[in-house]
Amino acid sequence: MSIERRILLLRAVNVGGAKLPMADLRAMAERVGATDVSTYIASGNLVCTPPGDSPGDWAAFDRALEQAVEEQFGFFREVISRTRSEVEQALATHPFEVIEPKFSYVTFLTAEPTPEAVESAREVPTGDDRWEVIGRELHVRYADGAGRPQMKDATVGRRLGVAGTARNLNTVRKLIELSA
Repeated sequence: MSIERRILLLRAVNVGGAKLPMADLRAMAERVGATDVSTYIASGNLVCTPPGDSPGDWAAFDRALEQAVEEQFGFFREVISRTRSEVEQALATHPFEVIEPKFSYVTFLTAEPTPEAVESAREVPTGDDRWEVIGRELHVRYADGAGRPQMKDATVGRRLGVAGTARNLNTVRKLIELSA
């Protein structure tokens, strides 16, 4: 039985002064035991086969990669990972009509928010933007694009109480393809 490749997403990479060259990210992943490592665009997308064959092993790998980034670059960034099938499921359950894939996002969360946190986030005005939490993912469709949101998406995220990192549907599809 072969070990399933994983899709790892680093939050807030190459924005706001947190520079992390993808060649360095690939090298760090290999140093902490990953094989068959590749990256996609310079925003913290990594596809690899992590060491071990259980979710506990994968979580340990994710934490080791976080530590390696912090030690080498001096800033902490969450590593959020999913199997290919989990990312496919997130894409399949996207609850909104996709008018423009670059306006529709999946935010991969570190954990499932509590029902109380979701209810609190629902109090944030959204205008024509829409969001929905399904399990460990926050799905968003921006009416006018992420660069011009009508909702205060950072406020929604804070109220959900769990960290996450967003990828538009074009990127989600490409990561699924790369992980095959």
